[in-house]
Amino acid sequence: ESKACPAYIGTEITGVKIAPSPLWLQQRLQASGVRPINNVVDVTNYILLEWGQPLHAFDRDRLQTLAGGDSLTLGVRFAQSGETFKTLDGQTRTLQAQNLLITANNQPVAIAGVMGGEETEVYEGTENLILEAALFDPPAVRRSSRAVGLRTESSARYERGVNYAGLETACDRAIALFHELAGGTPVYQKIADARPEELRVGGAVQSIELRRDRVNQVLGPVKAGEGTGELQATDIEPIFTALGCTLTETTPGQVWSVQVPPYRARDLEREIDLIEEIARLYGYDKFCETLPTQSAAGQLGPEQQARRDLRSAFRSAGLTELMHYSLVKAEQENQIALANPLFAEYSALRTEMLTGAIDAFQYNLAQGNGPLNGFELGRTFWKDSAGLKEQEAVAGILGGDSTVGRWVRSGREQPMSWYEAKGILESVCDRLGLEISYRPESAAYPTLLHPGRTASLWLQDRAVGVFGQLHPQLRQDRELPDEVYIFQMELQPILDILTKDTFGRKFSAYSSYPSSDRDLAFYAPVEVAVGDLTGVMSQSAGSLLESVQLFDDYRGQNVPEGQRSLAFRLVYRASDRTLTDDEIEPAHQKVRDALVSQFAVSLRS
Repeated sequence: ESKACPAYIGTEITGVKIAPSPLWLQQRLQASGVRPINNVVDVTNYILLEWGQPLHAFDRDRLQTLAGGDSLTLGVRFAQSGETFKTLDGQTRTLQAQNLLITANNQPVAIAGVMGGEETEVYEGTENLILEAALFDPPAVRRSSRAVGLRTESSARYERGVNYAGLETACDRAIALFHELAGGTPVYQKIADARPEELRVGGAVQSIELRRDRVNQVLGPVKAGEGTGELQATDIEPIFTALGCTLTETTPGQVWSVQVPPYRARDLEREIDLIEEIARLYGYDKFCETLPTQSAAGQLGPEQQARRDLRSAFRSAGLTELMHYSLVKAEQENQIALANPLFAEYSALRTEMLTGAIDAFQYNLAQGNGPLNGFELGRTFWKDSAGLKEQEAVAGILGGDSTVGRWVRSGREQPMSWYEAKGILESVCDRLGLEISYRPESAAYPTLLHPGRTASLWLQDRAVGVFGQLHPQLRQDRELPDEVYIFQMELQPILDILTKDTFGRKFSAYSSYPSSDRDLAFYAPVEVAVGDLTGVMSQSAGSLLESVQLFDDYRGQNVPEGQRSLAFRLVYRASDRTLTDDEIEPAHQKVRDALVSQFAVSLRS
């Protein structure tokens, strides 16, 4: 696997004598928080600290016994799902397909870059070694480490990336220490190398163009005596010389070709990386910190202000803001699953926010905090035939008793009715100046919402969400009160309205003249929504109609089957005069005629 393992050096060392490390080596390891074990293991740990290069020593004879046969071939491959392996800590681990393995004749002997195996570890009777010095791809080691739930000093180094050009140096240093401290003699070495030329010792040197004008543009002026100045060539060149870079002038004093040494090739890749080194070594304190002479006061953008106004409106209505993870358990086909989840409970993105609100409500009840009235602004995600989708939404849950004076009810909470919950949501919309309407709905979230007590929410003739009571089965399963209501709305249509230049609540003067009201009663089909009726009344009555209010809804005896008796109070008022019956009656008659023609109602008055 040359991509996951760009380079591998295997060295056979014979004649090793296992013994305690000399005192100087033990002291250095202990000072770094590492427990000394024996001279071989201590050398690999010491090289890890000294050069940042993880190494691993196998017992040569144990390796051959495990591999079988007369020859020994080391390899690197990915594990087969379900394959097992016993690591140095004595645990047998079930491997997954993303685990990268070191093999001997295709038999697993180590989890690459993470931990070696118990069956090939160095022990008191070890005489011959195979020293592994390798480079592993950081993402491959990260996935492998997470798959088995094992994080080590070695994997931590590989995950962050090690110096590709220092592999041979670290290996040679370890071989020298084995010879010095354990009497080992290197007898054979084999290298598999797929590194780019610029990342090898003695390979091609990476060259980056550096412009002085760009340096000064990014870093700004520097302090020069009582005034300011800019970086000169004499300030820049010594910095890169000290870093081991070679500079070649392409334009004297203005542009250089910077040749980066191999051991810095992975962190000095672009011009901006060189500029960062200049700032670091020249000294951040030497750059001017004065602000520009002309600056404008910061302010919130229209959409940012609209979000704050929305949150403020919900809080003013008595709702607590909730915050949930966007990650949930994978249970639906249209969910977007994570390729590499931390836990099974957080393995997919949420498609709706209602479940999170219900969980919060249930948790508060279980903790003795009582029912919760809360809202949340967040994002939902899903996939369909067109691809992956994402949108912002606002959701909430209502069901807590917001009244005071429970002592008059012996401390009992007062259940919230459908209309009270609907009224809280309407008060938020009124505060923002949004005109929201309701229409019957039965298909939305069939497992969460009561099919007979659910309404779709409409904003400017566009469906933006849903509002309803919890499904009885869900309420029973979770042991929740009966009077719990939830809602969810798309956020972007709301923001589009709130951020329009023409949108805004304007004050209109109160009329000093008295009003005149008329009651209107009729039989209407059950399927006709009250919102549709009031809309037609307002439209047909004209500017004289101030308000429409339903005050009676009756179904039962003496009412035709499939209909209900509705009674409305219509209030008429003018801002410049007292209305007469001759002015009111024509407008009121228009309302009656419109109801009969559009909804076939039977007038009772």
